[in-house]
Amino acid sequence: MKIRSYIKEYLEYLEVVKNKSPKTIENYTHYLKRFQEFIKDDIDPKDITLKIVQNFRLHLNRLIDDKGGKLGIKTQNYHIIALRAFLKYLIRHDIKTLAPEKIELASTGGRTVEVLSREELDRLFKAVDRSKNTGLRDYAIIETLYSTGLRVSELANLNIDQIDLKRREFWVRGKGRKPRIVFLSNDAADSISKYLKSRSDNFKPVFTNTGRGRLKNEDVLDDEKARLSTVSIEKIVRSTALRGGIIKKVTPHTLRHSYATQLLINGADIRSVQEMLGHSSITTTQVYTHVTDKKLREIHDKFHK
Repeated sequence: MKIRSYIKEYLEYLEVVKNKSPKTIENYTHYLKRFQEFIKDDIDPKDITLKIVQNFRLHLNRLIDDKGGKLGIKTQNYHIIALRAFLKYLIRHDIKTLAPEKIELASTGGRTVEVLSREELDRLFKAVDRSKNTGLRDYAIIETLYSTGLRVSELANLNIDQIDLKRREFWVRGKGRKPRIVFLSNDAADSISKYLKSRSDNFKPVFTNTGRGRLKNEDVLDDEKARLSTVSIEKIVRSTALRGGIIKKVTPHTLRHSYATQLLINGADIRSVQEMLGHSSITTTQVYTHVTDKKLREIHDKFHK
């Protein structure tokens, strides 16, 4: 069997055995297809060498995308991560090929995260006009993002029957379809309750596309067409931040970062924060320790005279 057949087999393995999400499979298909197209000849796995991988990396580094720009280092690394995972799969199935540990990822430098200060958070919440139904929805979106640290896709996919507002908790499936329990603050539960009471529809999604041009008559029974998209949620957060006079770029992920940072500053242990964020690796969560170290330094300088 040649590379083309093994890649197809591996992608099926991700779908059936590893139960990866459609988005993950789509990404891995894209990255491995690029490698397959680069080598051109449908070679045997044992013929993959470090030199071939090195040339592939040079190809990625010089590649110009559809918008006329170059691929970022992180995006190039995603291709290499997919390739290493594929090679690991081959070796586990006793197929001779290049050892994946021989392939190093490119250095991307220290990762930094943007967070909102308490004053910026106050301005963000005050910028929402809650006298309108859309304002009740937008306030509930922002409050829930900050209260839970949900990813924007997790928030968009929430259904009403998932959430127990009395117990202030619900379950979500995050990256890799890994389930985790999520807790709401009193304010978030209250804002969701007020928003849901303002609605007169029976749609399943918690957050729906209300307002101008929302649905055609033939779509009034379609829950998924009523569901607010991730792009719309991102626009709501960004426009609210601008109305609040916040200069920095604010996204749903900024609120996730702010949530994690506040937990650590207030004494939460990093393992618990890892669980609440749904990180599979503690290394991903450790990025927040750099932020909290800086915040603690600021607190020390302010109050230690």
